[in-house]
Amino acid sequence: MRAERAQDAEPPPGTDATAGAEPPGRPEDAATRGGLDGLPRQGGRGEGAGRTPRAVVMLLHGGREAGLEAPPPWNLPGLRMRPFGRSIARATRGRDVRLTSVRYTHRGWNGAREDPLRDTSRALDAVAEEYGEVPVILVGHSMGGRAALRAAGHPLVRGVVGLAPWCPPGDPVTQLSGRSVVLLHSDRDHTTSPLASQTTATRARRAGARTCSVTIRGSDHAMLRRAPEWHRLTAELVTGLLGHGPLPPAVGTALALPPGTTGPEGNLDLDRITRGRP
Repeated sequence: MRAERAQDAEPPPGTDATAGAEPPGRPEDAATRGGLDGLPRQGGRGEGAGRTPRAVVMLLHGGREAGLEAPPPWNLPGLRMRPFGRSIARATRGRDVRLTSVRYTHRGWNGAREDPLRDTSRALDAVAEEYGEVPVILVGHSMGGRAALRAAGHPLVRGVVGLAPWCPPGDPVTQLSGRSVVLLHSDRDHTTSPLASQTTATRARRAGARTCSVTIRGSDHAMLRRAPEWHRLTAELVTGLLGHGPLPPAVGTALALPPGTTGPEGNLDLDRITRGRP
């Protein structure tokens, strides 16, 4: 993965990346917030405590290949996930779905340390301790997508939505067996590889996962171009994987492919699967 330098810079005021975000320390309005919060380090109750949710959606933002420093308070990769959180919150309103995010201890993956994976695993353990056996959907961007895929073997995880995920060729996929995995990627991503997402989906299917990949043409790694479509599709996938609404028909068909399928059936194009839809 090339260094995500653009994601680590403070965004200019008024850009899409910061729309609706608040400076550190200023709480969002509860109605807008929709239950989105950060787990205190590795876990915790946060807003909505006292009621066991029926499901949890956990957001994992991007980062760097290496970096032992903590993410800064004004962290653009984290802010980038806010619109996804709002879309998911709207789509799951009234469903007793807890929306939360993982706060990383360190900024980078850091080789064999795999720091974001450790953070995600501890957050999942905290959810299990707090709420018991609730189904969890992991939604991760870039490095967070890699952490989501690697942590998916946790007993609570039912599915993964990877947003331009970082998928090194040697990463294991056996932990994805029995899970539903949908990987979204722009064909113009120059930071992580869209071909690697397709290959990972195929490898995971062979390992017993229900998988597909979706190409979002003309977008970018930061998901700013065609942003509404990223947000809308992610929310639709989350509700579909939780059984709270229908999946796009082509996605449902791809997830049902036999494990040995290696052809293009599992590699979808957003423009084709949404053609004719409102």
